[in-house]
Amino acid sequence: MTRPLAILAASLTCALALHAQTPANRPADAPTGPAMAAVDRVIAIAGDHPILWSEVLEEYNTRRAQGSLVIPTDSVLHRKLVEAIIDELVDAELLIQKAVVEKVEVADGDVLPDVETQLKKIREQFKSEQEFRTALAGAGFGTPEEYKKTLVEAAKRAQIQRKLIEKMKSDGKLVRAVVSEADVVSTYERTRNSLPKRPAQVTFRQIVISPTPSPQAKALARAKIDSLLLEVQRGGGSNFELVAKRESMDPSNKETGGDLGWNKRGRMVPEFDRMMFALPPGVISPVVETTFGFHIIRVDKVQPAEVKARHILIIPKLDSLDEQRARRLADSVATAWRAGSRYDTLSARFHDPDEVKAFNDPFPTQQLPPAYLEALKGLKVGEISPPFAIENQSRGTKKFVAFQLITSQDEGMYSVGEVRERIRAQLVEERSMRRFIDGLRASTFVQRNPIPELPAAAPAPTEPEK
Repeated sequence: MTRPLAILAASLTCALALHAQTPANRPADAPTGPAMAAVDRVIAIAGDHPILWSEVLEEYNTRRAQGSLVIPTDSVLHRKLVEAIIDELVDAELLIQKAVVEKVEVADGDVLPDVETQLKKIREQFKSEQEFRTALAGAGFGTPEEYKKTLVEAAKRAQIQRKLIEKMKSDGKLVRAVVSEADVVSTYERTRNSLPKRPAQVTFRQIVISPTPSPQAKALARAKIDSLLLEVQRGGGSNFELVAKRESMDPSNKETGGDLGWNKRGRMVPEFDRMMFALPPGVISPVVETTFGFHIIRVDKVQPAEVKARHILIIPKLDSLDEQRARRLADSVATAWRAGSRYDTLSARFHDPDEVKAFNDPFPTQQLPPAYLEALKGLKVGEISPPFAIENQSRGTKKFVAFQLITSQDEGMYSVGEVRERIRAQLVEERSMRRFIDGLRASTFVQRNPIPELPAAAPAPTEPEK
């Protein structure tokens, strides 16, 4: 969700909470939002656009309701915080005005799906339509239709700003700021305690063994594909799509007549790839066997380094006996691996090519499937797990996995080395944007008026009674 959408949604949610809270059950020390002035006041002017004090208060109260605004007890710091909000509103308006000059536009339809999704989620928080409308009125948004228009306009402004920045980058008008290593380290030291915790992570390599069909199942599948090849050949290839829709066992393209789209060399398994690139357009291939099953291929179009093809796939049937054989093989492979057999040799011979061999980049432990998490319990770095089963979604059977734990890292604070590039990229973005906006400020009329009475600052902490 975009930030303006999040802010408006939070305002409405907060309004409901405040509406539902009576003076009798509201905590005595609960902060209350600042009241709007009876007569609004122009607090700043950006170009030809006035920014009202009510807009500043709305932004202030929304952030406070979200918990994203830390209210200082010191009055000077409190004033600086409010001034920073005003500056942000001025910056946003300058970007919108620049977007008009650059002819950057966003239509209602570009943001409407996201707005409607968010509006539905907000509406679901209320017990009735009347309660929803009451909360809207209490938050100053009027009717649901008016609230939707507000969300749409906020989302459009946010997207316009993003599109403008993208355009400035592509046009070379957003000068890339220089960030030193000292800047990165300084930012890390200042923000390290607010960074999210690094999750527990592991790296590992694995051998995944899939059941293979029996000779009898392969013979039946081969007889089936041979009969389909004869049918297609008798039709001169013109019935290829119809046969694929009727018989192919590839769910990803069965409904489109086996259409594989455009493919470059190396995207398919070797046997399929070689045949696909050897065929002239319109010619039907002989039967090709791969790890997936048996294929008939037809190339429809050819262009440099790419072909557009279709196929019919027949997969040999697997049963529980095939699954049991795979389990026994996985046990044997794991035993050989522990006894010193080379991983590269074992994986080249037995590993399912559809599965990733190794996770060399740290992978969050809690994102692992449950079977992997169970196998990790008590496993030490360097050890090889007992084989365990995972689902073979495309075949409705099980695959079996043995993996070796390479590294394991507990949850903790990120080091500067782990977040260096992320911090650098963020600083470059922020400083490049700041330079661009400062340029807009220098070329546009901007006026700041005195701030009226500030919202109440946070109360100073009190000493506990002794």
